[in-house]
Amino acid sequence: MSHNEDGFFLSEKASKARLREAENARKNRAEIVKAFSQGKVTRRELVKWGLITSGGLLAPIHGLNPFVNSALASTGSGGNTAGNIGTGIPTGAPPSPTFGVQPFSTPMPRFDVAKRIPNPLTGGLTPVPQAEANQTQQPLDPALVNGQTGLTGPVEGRPGGPIWAHQGFGDHAPQVGFECTQAQATTNTTYNPAVASNLNSGIDPTTPIPLKFHPGFPTQNPNSVWTFNGTIPPYLVQGRYGEPILLRHHNRLPADVTQNNGFERNTISTHEHNGHHGAENDGFTGAFFFPNQFYDYHWPIVLAGFRSVNTTATDPRAGSPADNGGINKVPGDWRETMSTHWFHDHMFSFTSQNVYKGNAAMFNLYSSLDRGDETVNDGVNLRLPSGSSNGKGWGNLDYDVNLMFNEKAFDASGQLFMDIFQFDGFLGDLMCVNLTYKPFFEVERRKYRFRILNASVSRFFKYGLSDGSPMIQIANDGNLLPTPVVQAISDEQGIAERYDWVIDFSRYSIGDKVWMVNTAEHKDGKKPSADLTIAQALSGQSTDPCVGKFLEFRIVRNPATPDVSQVPSVLIPNPDLSSIPVARQRTFTFGSGASQPLPASDPAAFTTGAGGFKGQWGVSTDNGPMLNASFGRLSAAPRFGTREVWTLQNGGGGWDHPIHIHFEEGQILARNGSAANVPAWEKGRKDVYRLRPGGSVTLTMQFRDWGGMFMEHCHNTVHEDNAMLVRWEIDDGGAPFLRPLPTPIATPQGVTFVQPDNIAPTAL
Repeated sequence: MSHNEDGFFLSEKASKARLREAENARKNRAEIVKAFSQGKVTRRELVKWGLITSGGLLAPIHGLNPFVNSALASTGSGGNTAGNIGTGIPTGAPPSPTFGVQPFSTPMPRFDVAKRIPNPLTGGLTPVPQAEANQTQQPLDPALVNGQTGLTGPVEGRPGGPIWAHQGFGDHAPQVGFECTQAQATTNTTYNPAVASNLNSGIDPTTPIPLKFHPGFPTQNPNSVWTFNGTIPPYLVQGRYGEPILLRHHNRLPADVTQNNGFERNTISTHEHNGHHGAENDGFTGAFFFPNQFYDYHWPIVLAGFRSVNTTATDPRAGSPADNGGINKVPGDWRETMSTHWFHDHMFSFTSQNVYKGNAAMFNLYSSLDRGDETVNDGVNLRLPSGSSNGKGWGNLDYDVNLMFNEKAFDASGQLFMDIFQFDGFLGDLMCVNLTYKPFFEVERRKYRFRILNASVSRFFKYGLSDGSPMIQIANDGNLLPTPVVQAISDEQGIAERYDWVIDFSRYSIGDKVWMVNTAEHKDGKKPSADLTIAQALSGQSTDPCVGKFLEFRIVRNPATPDVSQVPSVLIPNPDLSSIPVARQRTFTFGSGASQPLPASDPAAFTTGAGGFKGQWGVSTDNGPMLNASFGRLSAAPRFGTREVWTLQNGGGGWDHPIHIHFEEGQILARNGSAANVPAWEKGRKDVYRLRPGGSVTLTMQFRDWGGMFMEHCHNTVHEDNAMLVRWEIDDGGAPFLRPLPTPIATPQGVTFVQPDNIAPTAL
């Protein structure tokens, strides 16, 4: 195949005039993005002015869209190696500058491990967390309320009252706390990788780390990047079953919405993906909070089914690793054990911008099966690669490595850049691992576990080692597979999917190098245009700058102690649901050409409903109309304690939608109507479901343990932000879970509630 037909990425070999034209268009679009992100203009106004089409696409205006026909742009699909760009939708920017930096010239930092706060209910956190939201009043920054002075609002942004109180707060009282802040870019002076320097490629944790994506890149301005605590590397929380967590998340972003360096919104909502928690802790897209507020998220960390399975906690496989190396047994189904999670922003219509700007972290969950200490040989522990030098019997990170894959784009000055007018999906052009441009990582001659998160906005990854040697996939999303799967190259990993891999570096010699290679080639944000071979990806012929080598492994020594880790032939089998009746079947179709009906409750008050807007994308429920997102609309309400079968369908058009269902993992029953189409690496429990162009996935899931409102959406977050999202809820018909639940409307002065605007006829 030819790899020179791509009109998406502008080559560095383009003429100076062509690069100037693209830079001018980028600046013009950046001003529109800035005005939209700051609430100065609406989508409707952009359509009215002719800047975007009614379908949401960037209008073909010279000086705005750099790929419009001009004297410098071809009218066909000429390859960009000649400086001629086709008429496809582009990134709209010249290549990101690299400031003379060479690939693999800086070490990859391990994640920054969050500090554990003991006794959060008895002095560990101030103010003390409580079941209902803290409504203590504080003065409001006038920038939050249109310049008004003398107004007050609650210190906690969680909706108040019993409906949004923490479920099970007494039965699952927080035992450990974590406190983090969404903040402007700053220097990290408290880095804690929780491993020795020689296991972190020689990085000295006492050396301050400025917020740069490479030491040779410029420091990011405070409002260019907004990460957890305002620092890099990414943030990591470690938890274990039976140890409930209270995560206090502070919003310390600028109160002035215009102080965002051109994109992102200063209101946030934190989704623990795919936590088995009550909805008040799920990061509901409409339950966002404002600068100078905090939100207390209660993560009970329980096994699914704890109310109905193994209720007396007698099975050691349903357990938590004790500090003494033993097991603390917990109720629930051990086959529902989870391992690799992440948490990120879920602000309505701004998720893609907020996550891209840095609101993304990871969460490792430990159990008696997956305890993070390979030396514990108790007949329960799977002894997966981790090491055992921390002395506590769990959570060791020596050989258990979190990797965050994404790609970024930068403006001419080296500041982070995003173009939200790529409604198929936004792609950057510089590959990063753990927010570092093409780093190296030093390894020993032994087995390692890599927990890999695709944290991109729209890009899919498919990767293998440069020498074609095998890797062993042990997990897909948050869950260990029933059996490991040996592969030389991964499946396409969709946005938000987590793949856990074991790589055995003992087959190499000291001094060898091997590279992780991306083979998924993109021509636009719809989906990968081609899955290349390793050899093709290494050839340098692809026009996608993120194809090829992106992470260098350097084999530097033998391990100091023997590698006693294992990859058992059986990991965690799926729960047997054969005896649980199917209460309902539902169908969700994800497509374009959606509409936004007026709310039945009060058309005069909301032009598009409470928490609704018009966008390019939508979802059809049970063969109903294709509708744009509104978190005030209830599309499904499965009954508490039931099991259902859902079919997710791709509405066509050549896009690939990775669909995320909140709350509980499902089991894929069929792809495109057949169980035979489900590959081995998708036969475990999942929370993100790749539809693939024109395809469908049929899955089954249960609704138990907790209640409230949850979501289902495309995790190409550009699609989600442009209206491909639905709300559904679980309730048991009893207080405080009214049927249906009222919709929260967040304001700086406090959260109010309104009744749902629309209830789908087939929802209940």
